[in-house]
Amino acid sequence: METLDEEVEEYSWRDVVLPALIPVVQEPVELERESRQRRRGRDILVAVDHGPNSQHALHWALAHLCRLADTLHFVHVVHSVQDEVVYEVSKQRMDELAVEALQIAMVRSQGRIVEGEAGKMICREAERLKPAALVMGTRGRGRIQSVLQGSVSEYCFRHCKAAPVIIVPGKEAGDRSVI
Repeated sequence: METLDEEVEEYSWRDVVLPALIPVVQEPVELERESRQRRRGRDILVAVDHGPNSQHALHWALAHLCRLADTLHFVHVVHSVQDEVVYEVSKQRMDELAVEALQIAMVRSQGRIVEGEAGKMICREAERLKPAALVMGTRGRGRIQSVLQGSVSEYCFRHCKAAPVIIVPGKEAGDRSVI
């Protein structure tokens, strides 16, 4: 039996420097006694876009999953990272989300804008970071409609090695989030 070597193809990405208004706080001395893992916290990957469903998923993660020492890693997939207009709009969105994450759950944030097909790039970022969880929203379409039109959350659920947490908005919630 032969093993297949997967071709590692290069992909384009740009890290996002999130707002300078978020203070950098040194860790208290009491944390020196704690284990390194607890002090470091967990990495949580959140797939974001400009829609209400990703906003709902982020609010769910902030309310139910995040702890003080955790780091949120935002990933936004676009068609071209070289397009300055797309980059600036995506960066502005991540800035807003980083401030919101700090205000609500007091967690650190990092951002990355990746070029390519959304499902594959989210799974690739999850493979790179090895997060405790991958949080993403979905439109809540039916199974047949997802298969016919394609679904990023469905792709990630089937192919991602990290633990995907897919947040489906409830009928009563509409476009509102949990917070």
